[in-house]
Amino acid sequence: MPSDFSFPKTEEKILKFWGDRKIFHKTLENRRDAKRFVFFEGPPTANGLPGIHHFLGRVIKDLFARYKTMQGFYVQRKAGWDTHGLPVEIQVEKELGLKNKKEIEAYGIAEFNRKAKESVWKYKNEWERFTERIGFWLDLGHPYITYETNYIETLWWVIQEIDKKKLLYEGHKVLPWCPRCGTALSSHEVAQGYEDITETSVYVKFKLKPGQKIADSVVDDKTFILAWTTTPWTLPGNVALAVGKKIDYVITEKDGEHLIVAKDLKEKVLGDAGVDLELKGDKLIGLEYEPLFDIEHLQTKTAYKVYPADFVTTVDGTGIVHTAVMYGEDDYKLGLELGLPRHHTVDETGRFNKDVKEFEGRQVKEAEKDIIASLQSRGLLLKTEEYQHSYPFCWRCKSQLIYYARDSWFVAMSKLKKQLLKNNKKINWVPSHLKDGRFGEFIKDVKDWAFSRERWFVG
Repeated sequence: MPSDFSFPKTEEKILKFWGDRKIFHKTLENRRDAKRFVFFEGPPTANGLPGIHHFLGRVIKDLFARYKTMQGFYVQRKAGWDTHGLPVEIQVEKELGLKNKKEIEAYGIAEFNRKAKESVWKYKNEWERFTERIGFWLDLGHPYITYETNYIETLWWVIQEIDKKKLLYEGHKVLPWCPRCGTALSSHEVAQGYEDITETSVYVKFKLKPGQKIADSVVDDKTFILAWTTTPWTLPGNVALAVGKKIDYVITEKDGEHLIVAKDLKEKVLGDAGVDLELKGDKLIGLEYEPLFDIEHLQTKTAYKVYPADFVTTVDGTGIVHTAVMYGEDDYKLGLELGLPRHHTVDETGRFNKDVKEFEGRQVKEAEKDIIASLQSRGLLLKTEEYQHSYPFCWRCKSQLIYYARDSWFVAMSKLKKQLLKNNKKINWVPSHLKDGRFGEFIKDVKDWAFSRERWFVG
């Protein structure tokens, strides 16, 4: 190699050769009647600059497109621009100094959308120069643009076809929800935002109503059933406690109180306290307890009782699960089955609503310390523990997600599970471990796709 050889200059020389002779155009014209290999560029959003990850991804895409062209296929290589979604809205919110959806409404939705349309083309020239400089052949002259009518109408057609196949339904389910962005996230989006964090978990004492019978014993005024939670903010929404029918439980006396906990977890939770009575979980079913907080809309005939549930284990906690119907998937299913009250104590912005008078208007995570203090002052807190776990954050705005019951439109992906698994076996995966690894595990546990997005910029 000559000492004066320059890779950049050589690349620029080749790019000029391709451009002057319209080589990309000729590869399309020469194969226009050949068998098609469909390639539509996964569209970038041009309100942000391209990065090294875009370069790496496009190198791989270009490799396959060139290979299929060399095999004689007609590879159209259509460019595209993603002009919708949270990246656009969040960037415009930053520019305008807006903090949430309510402030967007106050600013004016039409004007906000106009700003969003301007924003999406901010770095269009940089993207086109980047595309040409790395030698990525794309038809930049006839791109698809997601805010244009023909694209939107095509998506409506796709949704219509999904509906014809009886795969579209409207449901009310607990979804990962970003209180900052005011929208649900898909399981794919959630997977991008997990972080390892340390939070305060609590062991809570739920006071049983006196006079009830447990086996041959009568409940006194100092008998409590213990539950553990890593989300203290959900406690005002508690409506039930869940136990395992066949799990062994014990009643233990400690500091003048009678405490109920799973036998296998007694030592971990209560230490060497003595055992007064052993019993199976089915003996606890139907017991009533006093609400932790005075929430009028939750006080129904079915609420504040002990129920059986098959998701209860003795892996951690107390073997008794605190149930807040609107803030957990298992909780919600149990609530539907038992007719428990389905009523929010938290609004869409992640703040307690007027039903929770003590903490009304406060952001749920910020209020947790005071929730714990309230329980402690009333003798309903056994102890707290720092708890390390992996928890999802919004991949766009980095806010901590909450699990929140919402109305949403769903695609019933679970009905396609067998077909997905079968088709996956036919794919030549590179690297091969993805087939039964990350992707295989993903479709093995496939969930119905919640694709409603409650945002303002829709074109």
